[in-house]
Amino acid sequence: MGGRLRAWSEEMRRVHRRLVEALDLARESIEDEHTVDPLAATPLLYCWGFCTALTGHHRSEDGALFPLLVDRRPDLAPVVAQLVQDHHMIEHLIGELQRAVEQEASTEVKLRHLDGIEAVVQTHFRYEERRLLDVLDALGVLDDDELTAADLFGPIA
Repeated sequence: MGGRLRAWSEEMRRVHRRLVEALDLARESIEDEHTVDPLAATPLLYCWGFCTALTGHHRSEDGALFPLLVDRRPDLAPVVAQLVQDHHMIEHLIGELQRAVEQEASTEVKLRHLDGIEAVVQTHFRYEERRLLDVLDALGVLDDDELTAADLFGPIA
């Protein structure tokens, strides 16, 4: 069945933008936790949302996208290995932020954790896009390959 070519590179860019927006919301919730708006004063809500979305994105890449890429382009194995290593580092940093939020650490401490995550995530996204966007466009993954955006990029897709 002749399927339509998916713009997986655009999907990756869109997911990365949504994750950066979620990170910004998490930052705002931490900075504004002493406001009168009960939702804005709940960094736990925004931090957990961001952390869950980012972790889901990375797990989908590790479990579906990266194996597909390496299967079709074995030369990308070192790139994928670096990206997976980044995912492990980011997961550790997320755990540290979650502990700080649970322990009701100071705003300064929570922002420091978020700054670390943001720095690594931004570098990671730039590297991933630089190395994979053209590859994703060239792969020719079709709609009828039964892969969804959520399979490859996580529930935020």
